[in-house]
Formats: sequence, C-alpha cells, structure tokens
Amino acid sequence: MAKHAKLLWVDLEMTGLDPLQDRILEVAAIVTDWDFNEIATYEAAVRVDPEVFEARTQVGADFWDKFPEVKAALKAQNESDAAQPVDVVESQLLEFVDGLFKADEPVLLAGNSIHQDRKFIDREWPKLAKRLHYRMLDVSAFKVVFDGKYGKRFAKPEEHRAIDDIRGSIMELKYYLGKVRL
Repeated sequence: MAKHAKLLWVDLEMTGLDPLQDRILEVAAIVTDWDFNEIATYEAAVRVDPEVFEARTQVGADFWDKFPEVKAALKAQNESDAAQPVDVVESQLLEFVDGLFKADEPVLLAGNSIHQDRKFIDREWPKLAKRLHYRMLDVSAFKVVFDGKYGKRFAKPEEHRAIDDIRGSIMELKYYLGKVRL
C-alpha cells in the first residue's frame, strides 16, 4: 500500500443526518501533513432548495432548536450569492484535491464521525468519492477509547460550522495523540 503523506480533513454541515433525504449545506476541507500543519484549505456553501432546507431542518428540529443561530446563519448563507450548486462545489473540491495529491496518491479522509460525511460524499459527490481511499481516519474512535478506558475528554467547541468543526477535530486528535507514549 502506498504511504499516505497527507490527510484530507473534511467536515460537512447538512440539513440532517439522512444521506438519502438531507443535503449538504457547507463544506470545509483542510489538507495537513502528519504533524497536522495546514497545507491548504477550502470552504464552500452549497445551494439547497429553500423548501428542502425548511422541510429537512423541521425533521431534525431536535438538533436545530438547540442551535437556532447556526440554522439562521446557514439559511442566510444558503440564500446568498455565496452558495453554489452542488456539482460546482464538487468540481472545485476535485480541483483542490488534485492540486495537492498526485493522481496515484491515496487520499485519506479524516474527521470526526467521518463515516457520516462519507455517506453524503458518496451520494452527492460521486467523482470525489472515487478519488478517496477506502480507509478513513475517524477521530471519534479515539474519543471513544480515551473516554471509555481513561476517562479523558477533549473539550471541543461545538460551533457547527464546517471550518471551525474541522479545525476542532484536528486539535482533538492532537490532544489524544499527545497522551500516547511510545
């Protein structure tokens, strides 16, 4: 297997958690080395039909009612000129990835509960999905072990905005790895 020289950290904000019904609203991607130094970043807002936004955020009201300011900010962003069609964002993401990873270099996806983001990527961005390695680095696994076995928790801020969340995930993994002695 080829060595993964870099990591592609991704966080998505979605209307909800159902990849068949919900839609991506926002994406942040950060490429790092294994010392978690940022090499490059990408951010975009994805345009979602306003009726779909309202309907799906109502289905997930348990979550959105806890974070009304996040919902309002994402709604305003979705209605602004900054929001782009899902296929345009996928093309930009592919350009971002292709500019930082060689064609034969495996692209290892990293993040918190990254399997959930991967489901949305597989559904909404199939070209990007083909570029990604099947293995993923899920910070949540470290969270489970360190909390369950050692009672250690990282106080990660819960911003629920893609760029802040992904930077929080990187900080969280650094915290856990800082506890490891080899």
